[in-house]
Parts: sequence; C-alpha cells; structure tokens
Amino acid sequence: MSYQHHDTGKKGEDMAVDYLQQQRFTILDRNWRYARFEVDVIASRDQVLHIIEVKTRTNLLFGYPEESVSKKKINSMIRSADAYMRKNPQWRQVQFNILSITLLKDQPPEFFFIEDVYL
Repeated sequence: MSYQHHDTGKKGEDMAVDYLQQQRFTILDRNWRYARFEVDVIASRDQVLHIIEVKTRTNLLFGYPEESVSKKKINSMIRSADAYMRKNPQWRQVQFNILSITLLKDQPPEFFFIEDVYL
C-alpha cells in the first residue's frame, strides 16, 4: 500500500468518525482487529452494534468508493462481528454498514452512508 493510499484511508476514517458522531453514533472502536481481519469503525446507536466499512477515494477513475467492497470484505465483516459479539456479549443486534467518502479536488466531501447492508 502506498503512503498516499494509506494517508487517504486514514483521513477518510477520521472524517467518517466525525460524520458518524454527528449522526448520533457512539464510537466504540477503530481499526479493531480479529485474526487477519480488521473493522474500520465499530459504533453503537439505539442499542444496535454497527460494523462499518469506510471507503475513501480522491477520484472516480475506478468507480465510486462503495463499489470496491468485495464479497471477501463482507465475509470478513461478518466474522469480525461474530468475534466482537463473543467478546462483548451485551450486544444482541448487529448491523453492517458502508460509509463511502469521495474527496474530489475543489469540491466538498461527499458522504454516502449505506445502512443495514443485506449480506
């Protein structure tokens, strides 16, 4: 992963946390790891655990950020959620979300929040 790619991802995750807090989410964890899997943001709202994948792009040459969430990534989100809920048994409900952030030059950031992704 290039430095620029890592920097874009980190900036996107920071922006995502700010956005989610504005939407009344409580941030529980960032970059939570289980085995070889990682969840960008784990949050809660209305007694529901939210597993959130953040995708950030600075151009649209390869499509919108949310289009890059693969079946493999979705499977890792499911496994990670199972592990997190085993370690934190107070959570009974889980929801999977994707937060897409587009950062185009000379334009305000665009947030597209896909809630309760059907897996």
